[in-house]
Amino acid sequence: MRVPEENRNMVLLATVTLFSALLAVVAATFDPEPSTAQTASKPNIVADQPTSVRVIGTPFVPNTNPREHQ
Repeated sequence: MRVPEENRNMVLLATVTLFSALLAVVAATFDPEPSTAQTASKPNIVADQPTSVRVIGTPFVPNTNPREHQ
């Protein structure tokens, strides 16, 4: 059974798509999902972490009116 020449690209696309989907399913079965109990008991809030920021140079001032450009 031969695939007609005008359908070869579609067969190749379907083969690559199926292979990629199969690979994703296999990877998903080996990757354990985090339990909801761990994430609910210890939230990670970035805003609560004190971090010092050092600004070097002039502060950024947005150009809100381009006609008044210096």
